Amino acid sequence: MFKNKTLLITGGTGSFGNAVLNRFLETDIKEIRIFSRDEKKQDDMRNQLKNEKVKFYIGDVRDYNSIEKAMRGVDYVFHAAALKQVPSCEFFPLEAARTNVFGTQNTIDAAVANKVKRIICLSTDKAAYPINAMGISKALMEKVAVAASRNIPNDETIVCLTRYGNVMASRGSVIPLFVKQIEENVPLTVTDPKMTRFLMSLEDAVDLVLFAFQHGNQGDLFVNKAPASTIGDLAVAVKEIFNAKNDIKVIGTRHGEKLYETLCTREEMQKAEDMGNFYRIPADNRDLNYSRYFSEGETNISEIEDYHSHNTEQLSNEGLKQTLLNLEYIKNLL
Repeated sequence: MFKNKTLLITGGTGSFGNAVLNRFLETDIKEIRIFSRDEKKQDDMRNQLKNEKVKFYIGDVRDYNSIEKAMRGVDYVFHAAALKQVPSCEFFPLEAARTNVFGTQNTIDAAVANKVKRIICLSTDKAAYPINAMGISKALMEKVAVAASRNIPNDETIVCLTRYGNVMASRGSVIPLFVKQIEENVPLTVTDPKMTRFLMSLEDAVDLVLFAFQHGNQGDLFVNKAPASTIGDLAVAVKEIFNAKNDIKVIGTRHGEKLYETLCTREEMQKAEDMGNFYRIPADNRDLNYSRYFSEGETNISEIEDYHSHNTEQLSNEGLKQTLLNLEYIKNLL
């Protein structure tokens, strides 16, 4: 489907953008456009790749004109640009909204204006039952994308979403932090040993986006089924892989953090379609006919359970270590 096509990745200098490049560069795709506001990372990527298929566009999704110009001649879009750090979004929630909400609307509008065939918007498990500014902004991003999908003439542009959990060893995540603390011979800092998180590789994230790309209908949200572990078990597994003797220091839950993450709410699970390794959640496309919208409800919501990191498959110590050892990041360190 990507033969002789042009793909634009917003936020393309991040971990996800690099993973997509690794997947596609040796295929017969015509062009991959990297759109971001970080000229240093773009320059590093340009010098590392030295590949004529990759084109670089400096811009910001907050600025419609800059994303619209980069969108001209594009067939497909992976929209990964976002503010993702929970603490920084807590202190600067309006900045999170400008990038995650209004930036998404700009990206979709530019895609529709240029008759892009498909755009996949990347979301996070923190958008389900959000309690922090990052999750709230991503939840609103999902609503914006679904609302936009309802009003695209003749479905000229298909808008889909993906929602996934923690990506192991991605920038700013806990595994590189543990490794850094091991190297510095200081205690590994754990917020709450019983806190659980979904565990995904970057390859899993790309697989989810490609599945949504291939199977998505207008307004669909896709979630992949992923195993999880406690943060305490993860710290122990990292220590054992590197034969480290560092202590583990419990520092307490930080502001805005959840005990566990939810990938599908019970309301979504009520209508979710099980597609093997993935759930497909179709858009709610009822209109604002108020009598129908407010009087027609579901009767079995209370009998359905969320899909979250406490009730998914929990990896054993050996399973965790094997999962970690399969990561390129860990392989390179070892």
